[in-house]
Amino acid sequence: MIPLDVFGSESVAADLLEQIRWRDGVTCPRCRSDRTVRNGSYREFQRYLCKNCDRTFNDKTGTIFAHSKIALRRWLFSIYAFLRFNTSLRQLQCEIEVTHKTMHRRIERFARALDAPSLDLVGPVEIDEVYVNAGKKGRERDQESRSRGLSTRGRGSYAGDKPPVFIIADRGTGQRYVIPAKAADESTIRLLLADRNEESLTVYTDGFRAYEPLEADDAFDREYVVHGDGEYADDEVHVNTCESHASLTRRWLSPHRGVSKDKLTQYLRAFQLRRELFRKPGRDALKHAVRATL
Repeated sequence: MIPLDVFGSESVAADLLEQIRWRDGVTCPRCRSDRTVRNGSYREFQRYLCKNCDRTFNDKTGTIFAHSKIALRRWLFSIYAFLRFNTSLRQLQCEIEVTHKTMHRRIERFARALDAPSLDLVGPVEIDEVYVNAGKKGRERDQESRSRGLSTRGRGSYAGDKPPVFIIADRGTGQRYVIPAKAADESTIRLLLADRNEESLTVYTDGFRAYEPLEADDAFDREYVVHGDGEYADDEVHVNTCESHASLTRRWLSPHRGVSKDKLTQYLRAFQLRRELFRKPGRDALKHAVRATL
């Protein structure tokens, strides 16, 4: 159920932030001391005094919500709608009545606060790559803006505004990872598969030649299917999970037309978070999203 009470009341939103942020006790965001006491309030937010550094702070200090004139309830609504419903920034701008520049800046700040996914592969593992349209904005380039569409077919490249994004599906844990890269080559693939529990990791791939060196390495047991020969699954050997996740990745990027490749990592981390809260109820999903930024 959508937590409408949070989005409709600033005091409820403030209580939610206080509950999430100080779940392990109040600590000063500047000196990390736990020698704190309550010291009045700042609007709907509790204020505290640190007896170690003798400075005050409130529930928003040091978070992505600090120094914003926009109500917290509106920012929580924006985060929830962005993740849960993949709402475009233009639509969110209309919903909370702010400028597009303000909305873009805040969502970007939210995405930057998200941690990179931590890979700890158990295996067996599927790995595949998808190429997405992501270029430079006109003002970021030293030449004329690219034409709309990026119609180049086939495998792309980072320099050609069609960077690769690797999809890793760990069948041992059920985790899915979406990681952008600047090149789809052997060194990138080895780096992605480096964090593993087993000395010899079973890896399922397609026939892309960048995966071929894994066969000569004792650290990997590579099995593959060749899509060019019409082979898509051979019992347990397939990359169908990755391809399914790749289609969801494309759908996630679709409403946000013209994503800069410099911001692609941030959008994909938000997509990773979206998948984590996919089956969580409304309030739990919102808590999980806010906790990920603290």
